[in-house]
Amino acid sequence: MCTARQRERRSTGRTIRIGNRRALPEDFVKRAHTTAKRRRHANGGFTLLELMIVAAIIVVLATIGSARYDQAMVRAHEAALSQDLSEMNKAIQNYTADKEAAPTSLDDLVQAQYLGRIPKDPITGNTDWTTENCDLLVNADQTSTGICSVHSSSDKVSPFTNTPYSSW
Repeated sequence: MCTARQRERRSTGRTIRIGNRRALPEDFVKRAHTTAKRRRHANGGFTLLELMIVAAIIVVLATIGSARYDQAMVRAHEAALSQDLSEMNKAIQNYTADKEAAPTSLDDLVQAQYLGRIPKDPITGNTDWTTENCDLLVNADQTSTGICSVHSSSDKVSPFTNTPYSSW
């Protein structure tokens, strides 16, 4: 049985002109392509360079991700701080309006059930809040002053607003 063999086109060795560029001879390009194809199928794996590039991309993405995670955590702590301060200051105002006297400590708010418990400061992780005493007497029968507002006891500064947490 005879099989027809395709005739291979012989190259003249001249370069091919594509637009304004000169390209390599056709047979060189064909040989390089088939050699690379054979090499990839023969080994069946990745080269060290390819693995290093992928590893470098993963490291860059992980670095970006961890920086954004840290920022998100700081924003979450700041939001929790703002919420806690708002709730405690509102409880102080309600206590003062109802009892006609400001509370002398944060424990008074818990005992009178204006707060369920004293929340932890999300920045310091403790329940050590800085209280601000008022000199204003609400009632004529009142003999002592009490707390009029609460602040964080942290010395840190917010990286987003550049204000100390103790001034919030």
